[in-house]
Amino acid sequence: QVQLVESGGGLVQPGGSLLLSCAASGLSVETSMMRWFRRTPEGEHVFVALIREFADTISLADSVKGRFAISRDNAQNTVYLHMNNLKPDDTGIYQCNTKNWWGIGTQVTVSS
Repeated sequence: QVQLVESGGGLVQPGGSLLLSCAASGLSVETSMMRWFRRTPEGEHVFVALIREFADTISLADSVKGRFAISRDNAQNTVYLHMNNLKPDDTGIYQCNTKNWWGIGTQVTVSS
């Protein structure tokens, strides 16, 4: 059974930083393409970042380039989203995804 469990969200002021984690079980993050999405209040999934299987090729949404990074720790079977210089528009529920599996998500609120 595949499970993705996100953590690390919270309330942060504009310009602040957060580190989100996605701990996986039932699959290997090393051999899976892992993605982060932000779910808006309207229920839309907005692509944020991905890291490809095997090779550490990454892709970031234009809105987060220069501010966010994605990485993984194969030994911990965990994928991370490094969030810097956060903006109010980054607010939302951040969910981890691979193929048809989704985590519940972790709430990120950027507000002064």
